Amino acid sequence: MESEPVSDVPKEEQKILPAAVRAKIERNRQRALMLRQARLASRPYPISGETACVKVPAKVIDSGGGFFIEEEEVVQKSVEKVVHQPGPVLETDYLNCEECAKEFMDSYLSNNFDLSVCDNCRDSEEKHKLVTRTEAKQEYLLKDCDIDKREPVLKYILRKNPHNSHWGDMKLYLKTQIVKRSLEVWGSEEAIEEAKETRKDNRDKMKQKKFDKKVKELRRAVRSSLWKKDIGGHQHDYGPEEHIEEDMYKKTCKTCGHELNYEKM
Repeated sequence: MESEPVSDVPKEEQKILPAAVRAKIERNRQRALMLRQARLASRPYPISGETACVKVPAKVIDSGGGFFIEEEEVVQKSVEKVVHQPGPVLETDYLNCEECAKEFMDSYLSNNFDLSVCDNCRDSEEKHKLVTRTEAKQEYLLKDCDIDKREPVLKYILRKNPHNSHWGDMKLYLKTQIVKRSLEVWGSEEAIEEAKETRKDNRDKMKQKKFDKKVKELRRAVRSSLWKKDIGGHQHDYGPEEHIEEDMYKKTCKTCGHELNYEKM
């Protein structure tokens, strides 16, 4: 900061200074005040438990020329160690794994399907395999109402259709829950297998019926193509001439019996 010769001028003499000089002195004074506040704010805090040297400002003297004169003293001050109270202990509801009986907080199956099985016991290849809605209806003979309406409603996750990205998302269900729901509907595995056989027989009968119908239509088409209608005129085949009276004679067709009458001159 620039030093001005007017800084050594007594206050009484400063009253007769020009207004521009007094304004400059006031600006310097305000700038010095801001610099002092910035220095105080930038001082680091001492580490807890250690003895730090703290500079304590004793006096602030206004020089009268727009400057502050600080008289600092070095004081040995012991910073007390800050003791933080431990936070409250929160009780967490742990889940027990149905496979290994160990406690766990959360897992993929518990978050998506409400099944208490930890990630270590998850069998994604067989037991905890994901099946599509179509497979659940065809393989386990479930209807839409069995999946969407029957309590509890089965949970699912959405995945993009691998066959076409523009189609709707697939709904994937947990196999164990689908099997359990199928047993609830049909009662036993034997009933499910019997229903599968009945449906298979019905499908075979429908296929045979459609096949017989197509064969019958094919035979009819072949027969119609071989049969040809005689569109030519009938040719009479007259028998011997017969005399009727005087100059009148007749002939009779051997095929249709048509009689031809004529006169001889």
